[in-house]
This record gives sequence, structure tokens and C-alpha cells, in this order.
Amino acid sequence: MTAGASFSQQLESHTDAYLDCFKACIDLLPELLDQYAAGEDYSATIEEIEDLESECDDRNLQIVALITNADPIDMGKLNTRINYNQSALVEFYRTIDVVVNVTERIAHELDMMQPPHDNACFEGLREMATEVADTTELLEEVIERFVHDLSTYEASDSLTDEIQGIRDMESRCDELRNEVITTAFADDSIDQPLMYREFAILFDELANQMEDITEEIIIVASNAPGIVAEEGPEDQ
Repeated sequence: MTAGASFSQQLESHTDAYLDCFKACIDLLPELLDQYAAGEDYSATIEEIEDLESECDDRNLQIVALITNADPIDMGKLNTRINYNQSALVEFYRTIDVVVNVTERIAHELDMMQPPHDNACFEGLREMATEVADTTELLEEVIERFVHDLSTYEASDSLTDEIQGIRDMESRCDELRNEVITTAFADDSIDQPLMYREFAILFDELANQMEDITEEIIIVASNAPGIVAEEGPEDQ
């Protein structure tokens, strides 16, 4: 096995393992809100989110170390796409990890602030959590394909439809955020509207971070001919 092939396989394998716990962490968010709204004990779910966030941190550090410690010889001649985008890839993986960090923060804020859950504002937050979790599967596919494309000599792929789907989700979350905040301050029956505003902004940050991941992909793809992540003016 050549050095380049070994490096590619390691990068894909580490990324796949990372994405497994990444998706598992985000998928717990709607479940956490459902348990909280039902008055159930949700402490085990928060602990699981914490454990997954820590595992993601560890795996992300391994991936970043793999990329930063490799030189062109380690990567091999067939991995020029990775070699030429080394710094951008490090930033890409760090951006991915912010999503699980925000997920853990939301879990802690929910436990500490204990917002009333029998109102339209909380329902809006649940919708945002579901929207983000539903999009995670699509985001996982995009990242897996993107890393595989980078690791495969002269691979050709288009990610534009999937990236647009993630952008559409972010736009829907913007709308839900605005609805939650507007309702919180317009409805006199809502106690502590600032609390719901803070939660809405946190959930929206999750969606924004997912879109930021696609922006990082676009940056790297622009320097990797054959990988199309954004339509040019002539394609629109």
C-alpha cells in the first residue's frame, strides 16, 4: 500500500467515525426537548450529549493532527487536492466541530434555565431542533462525499443540490427564529421573552454553523477542479 493510499484511507476512516458520533449527538436534541416537554427525566440524554461532544472533540483533534502532521510525501502524489488545501481543510474540520459544541450548550442552557414548554415559543424551538436534526443526514452525506472526492485522484462530483438543501434549511430556521422572538415579545402571556430570544438565537446558530460548513466546502472545492460545490453564473 502506498503512503498516499494509506493517508486517504485514514482520513476517510477517521471522518466516518467522527460523523457517526456527530450525527448521534445532534439527533438527541429533538429527543431532549420532547422529554423535557413531557416532564420526563432527561438527565441521561444530557449526559449522552456530553459524552458524544467529548468524543467528537477527541476525534476531531485526531483528524486535524493527521492533516497538519502530514507532508506531501505522506500524502502521496495522488493526494494533491488535500496537499494544496491543507490549511483550509483544518479550518473545515474545526467548523464542523462547532455544531456539536453548540448542541451541548443548548442542552446545558435548557437544564439551567428551565423555560416553560406549554406555549408557541417552545413549540417553535422544537421545530428548529427537528429541522436541524433532519438536515444532519444530508450534511453527513455531503461531508462524506466531499472527503472521498478530495481523497480520490481526479474524482468528479457535484454537491450543489445537497448544499442548496442545507441552505434552504438555514432559511427555514431563520423564519422560525423570527417567529419565536416576535411571539415572545408580542404575547403578554409569555413570561421572560428574553429567555426564548436567547434560545431561538442558539438554535439558529446551529443552522448557521451547518451552512458555514458548506461555505468551507465551497472554498476548498474552488481549488479542487472536478468537485463542484457552487453553481457558476452561467449555470444559474
